[in-house]
Amino acid sequence: MTIALDAFTAAGEPRPFSDQTLVDVRAGRATVIGDERGVAVVRDGELEVAVALEARGRGLGTALVTQALALGGGAAAGSAPPRPAPAPRLAWAHGDHPAARALAARFGWSAVRTLLQLRAPIPTAAPDPAVPDGFSLAAFRAGDPEDEAAWLELNAAAFAHHPEQGRMTLEDLRAREADPWFSGDDLLLLRDASGRLAASCWLKVEDGTGEFYAVAVRPDLQGRGLGGVLMRSGWGRLVGRGLTAAALYVEGDNEPALALYRRSGFTQHAIDVQYAAP
Repeated sequence: MTIALDAFTAAGEPRPFSDQTLVDVRAGRATVIGDERGVAVVRDGELEVAVALEARGRGLGTALVTQALALGGGAAAGSAPPRPAPAPRLAWAHGDHPAARALAARFGWSAVRTLLQLRAPIPTAAPDPAVPDGFSLAAFRAGDPEDEAAWLELNAAAFAHHPEQGRMTLEDLRAREADPWFSGDDLLLLRDASGRLAASCWLKVEDGTGEFYAVAVRPDLQGRGLGGVLMRSGWGRLVGRGLTAAALYVEGDNEPALALYRRSGFTQHAIDVQYAAP
């Protein structure tokens, strides 16, 4: 089933499905329930639900969640041989809509995690990235096995404790390389004197916004200011492209990161909430 995002998103609302969810739907790794009025997607025990604007307020969200919670004996999409599709134990509400809060309360689900989207104005001039001596900055070579392997190794190490980002596979990376928004020039790689990847800044430029999609620093080099080097390099890529704002996502309880981003001019724009079943 093809998910048409525009059918489920009102003006000013965040997109109802994460990038990884859409990748998994296209790859047949997710269970999809519903039709053009409303859709529930279940993947890795997580649920995301969207209802078209004209169909809201009619109990469709409740019906979709009920169907998703009844999973367990059916076949998961794309499975061969068929295997049971597990009922979800977690759910994401992108945008923390009041209807989502009411739906969670109806099923007794409680909020366990928040993900904040921050935004900041684009600077008028590119800052000096101040690349340290012995380090070099270059663009990612899309489709190049060496760059892909090096980036995946860095990403897994830098986000080892992150429940989504740290699990990215080569298939996931290549799926994003095939997305219309992807550009190798917007995935900046910082290498040390030995040529080993030290850090990266991945930008997602789409719909007038330049998102700091993922900024990763090798664990043994963290605390040496390389994150700032990559952030400044990313700002340089965003200047002069006619964008309305820069964006990034950060865990709601990550106070050090929030303080850093706020000092950089970022303010809260939206919030995603993850709920857990009782």
